[in-house]
Amino acid sequence: MMNPKVDFYFNKAKKWQEAVNLLRTIALDCGLTEELKWGCPCYTYKGNNIVLIHDFKEYCAFLFFKGVLLKDTEGILVQQTENVQSARQIRFTSALQIVEMKAILKAYIFDAIEVEKAGLKVELKKTAEYNIPAEFQSKLDHIPDLKEAFESLTPGRQRGYLLYFSAPKQSKTREARVEKFMPQILSGKGLDD
Repeated sequence: MMNPKVDFYFNKAKKWQEAVNLLRTIALDCGLTEELKWGCPCYTYKGNNIVLIHDFKEYCAFLFFKGVLLKDTEGILVQQTENVQSARQIRFTSALQIVEMKAILKAYIFDAIEVEKAGLKVELKKTAEYNIPAEFQSKLDHIPDLKEAFESLTPGRQRGYLLYFSAPKQSKTREARVEKFMPQILSGKGLDD
């Protein structure tokens, strides 16, 4: 059943309107509950997230929350970035693609529902397994309050900082990022808070 709280997403004039409406129909045809999460249409089974519709400049997509656990028989699941551990996308560049793949898409959704029914979990990389850049480690070693503040952040916020601080190739850029975000860490905030 369509959720009126989500209608705005489908009604706004944009490049992918026809395509995302097709994805909506497919998800609802699979018996999922339509909700609004993260500003996007999210489809759940008994309260568990199964698939999300989102769109970008170059494509729109179904994002399967536990996509890494699905049987990708068609070889169509994409890891959005190297740091995404669980979710996988199926990307579309036209509404026609979606029409042609309707049966396949439903099969993937039903597979995702079975993953939920089975209670399968994705083994996520622990925060301790992430590399701490030397520039940040030095600050943690010399500023006890910073170390305490960082360790009291949620694991997701810690990972966000570690990935952001590690990304630049040059040490001076890593150092600048650490310096810029030290006050935010000290105030208990994440990268995007």
